[in-house]
Amino acid sequence: MISLSQYAKKMPPLVIVSMPMLLLDVVSKWIIRKNISLGDGLAVIPGFFNIRHDRNTGAAFGILSDQRTLLILITIAALIFIFWYSFRFQNSRWMQCALGFLLGGAIGNFIDRIFLGSVVDFLQFGIESKRLFWPTFNVADVSVCIGAGMLIVFLFKVQNKT
Repeated sequence: MISLSQYAKKMPPLVIVSMPMLLLDVVSKWIIRKNISLGDGLAVIPGFFNIRHDRNTGAAFGILSDQRTLLILITIAALIFIFWYSFRFQNSRWMQCALGFLLGGAIGNFIDRIFLGSVVDFLQFGIESKRLFWPTFNVADVSVCIGAGMLIVFLFKVQNKT
C-alpha cells in the first residue's frame, strides 16, 4: 500500500495541470462578471468570436437546466472518480495530466454552481451572418474537454495493448 507522502510525490502532474486551469477559469470569470453586464458582450473577431457574459443553470448545452442540486451531486461523484483514478493510474503521466484537466474544469464550474447558482460562460464562436453560434462556454469547459479527450486516447491506447 502506498503512503500518503509517497502519493504526494507522484501527484505533481495532476496539480501542475489542474491548478493553473482552475486559476485561469476563476480569474477569467471574475473579470467577465466585473466588466461585462449579463447578456452584453464585445466582438473580438467580428462575425466569428465574441466575449459575451452568459449564465448557464445546466450542464453542457444547457442540459439539466435548473437542476443545481443534481449537478452538484454529479460533480461530487466526478471528483471522487477523478481522485480514485489518480490513485489507480499514479504512474501514468498522461493519465495524471488528463485527470488534472478534468479536475481543474470540474472544480471551476463547481465553484460557480455553489456560490452563484449558475455557471458563468463567456466564449462564443459562430458565423454571425448565418446566425449560427456554438453555445457559449468558459475555460473550465475547455479544460474538461481536453481532459476527456486525453482520457479517451489513453483508454484506446490501453485497449490496443491488450
